[in-house]
Amino acid sequence: MKLLLDANLPPQSAKRLQDLYPASEHVRGVSLRNADDTAIWNYAKREGFIIVSKDSDFYDN
Repeated sequence: MKLLLDANLPPQSAKRLQDLYPASEHVRGVSLRNADDTAIWNYAKREGFIIVSKDSDFYDN
């Protein structure tokens, strides 16, 4: 399982999770820092990521 951390989480969190979830990334690390939720969702689906976010409206997209 690999996680994609949303912009509202600290970028260093992806590094801290590497032992448990190798290949996890932060949106900054995959050039999606300023992307909208739909672009992040599509990227995650295409690349096999599970999105981690504290943004309550992310689910609505």
